[in-house]
Amino acid sequence: MKILFTTPIIEHPAAGGPQLRIENSIKALAIISELHVIARNYKKNIGGNDAIRFYNKYACDFSFAPSVKKLSSNRYIRKIQKIFRSFLLSELQRDANYILQIAKQNNINTVWFGYGNISYDLIKLIKKLNPSLNLICDTDSVWSRFLLRELPYEKDKKRAAQIKAAGEAKEKEEQEWVDLCDITTAVSDVDLNYYSNIATDKSKIMLFSNVIDLDTYSNHPKKPVEFKSPNLYLAGSFGPKSAMDKAARWFIDDIFPLVKKEIPSIHFYIVGSGSKETLSDIKDSNISILGKLPSVLPYLCYADVSLVPLKFESGTRFKIMEAAACNIPIVSTTLGAEGIPVEHEKSILIADSEEEFSNSIIKIIEDKKFSENIAKNCYSLIEQNNSITSLVNEAEKIVERLNND
Repeated sequence: MKILFTTPIIEHPAAGGPQLRIENSIKALAIISELHVIARNYKKNIGGNDAIRFYNKYACDFSFAPSVKKLSSNRYIRKIQKIFRSFLLSELQRDANYILQIAKQNNINTVWFGYGNISYDLIKLIKKLNPSLNLICDTDSVWSRFLLRELPYEKDKKRAAQIKAAGEAKEKEEQEWVDLCDITTAVSDVDLNYYSNIATDKSKIMLFSNVIDLDTYSNHPKKPVEFKSPNLYLAGSFGPKSAMDKAARWFIDDIFPLVKKEIPSIHFYIVGSGSKETLSDIKDSNISILGKLPSVLPYLCYADVSLVPLKFESGTRFKIMEAAACNIPIVSTTLGAEGIPVEHEKSILIADSEEEFSNSIIKIIEDKKFSENIAKNCYSLIEQNNSITSLVNEAEKIVERLNND
């Protein structure tokens, strides 16, 4: 089986959940196929030559789409380059032509779109240019749900209207691509049910879960200098009014004071791209906002509790899988744990109110035996359901489905 995999999101080392999904998808697909990869993100952003060398270990060939090939790392020069190119041929058309060229040269009949839910225009164009190709729209979440779930938390009427319009537009796209594409993948049973309910042919919706490579978490790095304990850990991608920004502020404003009242020495580490900028107004000696790090492991591996205080989003949380891989106990909202078959007080603690969340944290820190037990159970759960091996099995089912059509 030959597969051409293309994605607008790719990076090594993986900076967060989106990049982890792509990296682990490539690892799994390389096991079951002759894999060719086209990145639609420019060289500096993916990690430079080190990233190219890493992905060349898995792909027969790794190349860049014309829209990003030879673009300058200087954003002003890059903007001029893009304007100049637009007079020659649209970036979308150039990328489509390149994908079709690589597919033809290598006798490939399956194109797998990593983050297909943000690549629909490209998918449509390629389907139009070559209807005989098998096209797989690989989704990381239900994007419309990701957008529309924010509405109850947005008080600004103008922004709420924008969110509603964007969510409804994405719903329309989702309804179109589940019928247009040969396969639409879902990261969990929750997402599978959503896509199946809007698809004419439900058999075209298949699982391709979010997973982690447990081997990459087996060796713990050194503890950071002046690392403080007991501590709490929160990681994610931050931006103004983002799900992570609102989650962090809910925790800082309403939950953290309750925890500090019982455990005055508690320290809170916040990690992730955009966190320093978005949370720059936070001034608390018990809180360290670290921004984007080369690796989260020096902090995650020594956390007492990993937090997932999300109130809206979609998909499955790499935050939970990574914490489980490091045997760190987790406190999450119900939505934060969506799509992962965790059980309250067995493999995780679920808390949706301020008091429940703070009490859960305190219980984990004060009861070490209980803490170790739920961390161990969560590790076993992820090992069974969200490993590279389980993803390979899902990929094989998708390939078998295509071969039988």
